Amino acid sequence: MTDELENEIEAINSIYGADTILKVSQLAAQNHYTLVIHQADVTLRILIPDQYPETCLQFTAVDGVGSTAPKGFGSHVLITARRVVQRVYTPGQVCLFDVLQELEQTLDHESSTLREGEANVSNQLDDAQEPASPTINPSDAVLKPHWTLSTTVTEKKSSFLARSCAVNTPVEVQFAFTQLLATDKRAKKATHNISAYRIRTSADGNPVVYQDCDDDGETAAGARLLKLLQIMDVWNVLVVVSRWYGGVKLGPARFGIINAVAREALVAGSFAKG
Repeated sequence: MTDELENEIEAINSIYGADTILKVSQLAAQNHYTLVIHQADVTLRILIPDQYPETCLQFTAVDGVGSTAPKGFGSHVLITARRVVQRVYTPGQVCLFDVLQELEQTLDHESSTLREGEANVSNQLDDAQEPASPTINPSDAVLKPHWTLSTTVTEKKSSFLARSCAVNTPVEVQFAFTQLLATDKRAKKATHNISAYRIRTSADGNPVVYQDCDDDGETAAGARLLKLLQIMDVWNVLVVVSRWYGGVKLGPARFGIINAVAREALVAGSFAKG
C-alpha cells in the first residue's frame, strides 16, 4: 500500500467511520477492498492496483446490500459508482474520497427526483434563500460565545486545533467567528481557519435549516468538515479548525487530522456522544 493510498483511507475512515473502507484479507494479494456507502446501505468491492493513483481503481462487485433495499438497487449503485469514477479520475491524483462524495451526491439527487411532487421539507429548506447577515462588531454583543477546545495535534511541524460553540442563527455564526479572530491572537495567526456549521430552528411555525462551510484556503477541507457534522447528526453548532502550516505538505492525511480534532471538540462540547 502506497503512502498516498494509506493517507486517503485514513482520511475516509476518520470522516465516515472506522470500517468504511477495509482490505479484504483473503484477497490481500489482489488489493481488494470493501467500501461501505452508508447513505445507500450498500457495500461495494474495489480493486485498487499497486500503481494507483497512476492507474485507476475499479469497482468490481456488490459485496452487500441492506435488507430494506429494493431489488437490483445494489447493481444500480455499482453501475453508478463506475460512471462516477470515469468522471472524477485523473491519472496521478488520488480520487477515492472524491468518488465517494460524488457518488453520495448522485444517489441523493436521484432520491430527491423520485420524491418530486411530494411534501419534502428538507428540499424546500435547501432552496430557500438565507437572509443577508448584518456586519457585526464583536464589541456590540453582550454574550461572548463559549468555545470548547480539542487537544492540539502536531504532524510534521503542522499543528491543528479545533473549537466548537453553540449557535442558533447565522448572525451568531458570524459574530462567533469574528469574535474569535478579534480576541484570540493565535487563531488570527493561523494559516487556515476552516469552519462549518449546522443550525436547525423555526420561523413562523415552519422548520428552517441553515448549514455552510468555508475552506479558508485549505482546499476541500470545509466541505469535508461539514460532511462530518452531517454524519454525526449534530445541530446548532459551529466548528472552527485552525491549522498552523509547518512547511511540510501532509497530503490527504491532513483531512483525517482536521476531522479527528473536530470530532473531539464536538464530543467535549457535548454536541455529540463519544
